[in-house]
Amino acid sequence: MSDVEARLKDAGFTIPQPVAPVANYVPFVVSGGLVSVSGQIPMGPDGLAFEGCIGQDVSVDEARAAAELCALNIIAQLKAAAGGDLGRISRIVKLGGFVNCVSGFKEQPQVINAASDMMVLAFGDAGRHSRSAVGTNALPLNVPVEIDALAEIRG
Repeated sequence: MSDVEARLKDAGFTIPQPVAPVANYVPFVVSGGLVSVSGQIPMGPDGLAFEGCIGQDVSVDEARAAAELCALNIIAQLKAAAGGDLGRISRIVKLGGFVNCVSGFKEQPQVINAASDMMVLAFGDAGRHSRSAVGTNALPLNVPVEIDALAEIRG
């Protein structure tokens, strides 16, 4: 078990199996020393765990839980990209957060903070990253949150 997995386990989290793509794309691309992870949605072991628009169908707390699940799915993809060894992930470079919300909603950063917090929990200081948190009127499968990532990987 890697240090990342141990820290997550101690905090009560488990890395899920990587989610398969639902369209014509790959879940991650390794290029040089970087891993680009495609947008991850709040997919749980029994399927989609959260659906709806924040401020209408989904509370901020529910959206934060969805963002945590997206972050765990990102970590699962990073583990797959690293051949099962999360110790090869040396830095989380950037998260791109998309928040399905009603017009006038202003708490996108607070929602995506849940994913940022997960990365710092998992990777320590190497989990600190640049980020965007963007509100939108719709996301695929009517999910409340979708997050993509860019990470550095050791050879």
